[in-house]
Amino acid sequence: MIDHRLQMLRMISHHGTVTAAAQALNYTPSTVSQQIKQLSRELDVTLLSRHGRQVRLTAAARTLLTHADILFAQWERARAELDAHVEEVSGTLALAGFSTAAGVLLPATMTSLTERFPQLRTQAIEAEPAECYDLVLSGTADLAVVVVTPTTPSTSDPRFEQRHLIDDPLDLLVPLDHPLARLPEVPLAEAASEPWIVARSGTTYHQLVMTACASAGFTPQIAHYSNEWETGTALVSQGFGVCLVSRLARWSHHHPVVRIPLCGDPAPTRTVLAVTNAGAASRRPLSHALETLADNADTLITSTGGN
Repeated sequence: MIDHRLQMLRMISHHGTVTAAAQALNYTPSTVSQQIKQLSRELDVTLLSRHGRQVRLTAAARTLLTHADILFAQWERARAELDAHVEEVSGTLALAGFSTAAGVLLPATMTSLTERFPQLRTQAIEAEPAECYDLVLSGTADLAVVVVTPTTPSTSDPRFEQRHLIDDPLDLLVPLDHPLARLPEVPLAEAASEPWIVARSGTTYHQLVMTACASAGFTPQIAHYSNEWETGTALVSQGFGVCLVSRLARWSHHHPVVRIPLCGDPAPTRTVLAVTNAGAASRRPLSHALETLADNADTLITSTGGN
């Protein structure tokens, strides 16, 4: 097994503070600090330097992390090869995902995993994209479905294997009697003067909508805030505004609305990835989960149209 203190150091590097790293790993900050100090003494190098209340990784720590990333990836590859010697896959496989993925992609994937591996227990974790990466890196989740944002790790990050699942277009949601409802597609700028329903500030979806509107040349007039599709759809159906909705999104039909595909340049689209730790994707249950996710995502995107 790999020294658990290397995982602590990786999480400090990922989060930037001992406190946040400890929280992600379910340790106390003092425990993490003591463990890293002990590792420093054993290696006879300084790993963390203090700058006021902050700590920074030293050059020695970054050298060690380069090797740690290789070790963790190789460990995952070893687990994948050992799968060939296991007749019945068991244990727990945790899948994390942002809200839409957690609702429309993870349940079907978990069902498929249960059918394929009857002794395997699955667990779903709904989380924002940035937290999904934390969950994978800490080992709390084995796989995560995320939306790429400016704050998520680069696809070239050696700690992760990130597979493109789909490009998820955003559609405009309007009331049934809205003047735009009869059109097959519209440019986003056509909704510039509308009252808008957006997610609360600080969420990935709020950032996505604001960026899309800015690219279309306007700042949305925010009338209401809703983080849930069901609430947003209810508000739209009653004429309280319009909103952008993921092509993947599903909701009940209690609140009839019209979904209109967006056209023009830019037509806002979000990139959806499946993320595992480097070297882990070849493990039998993860390989099956990745294949199922890709198939289901593609089916959902192609089967959903406007109006």
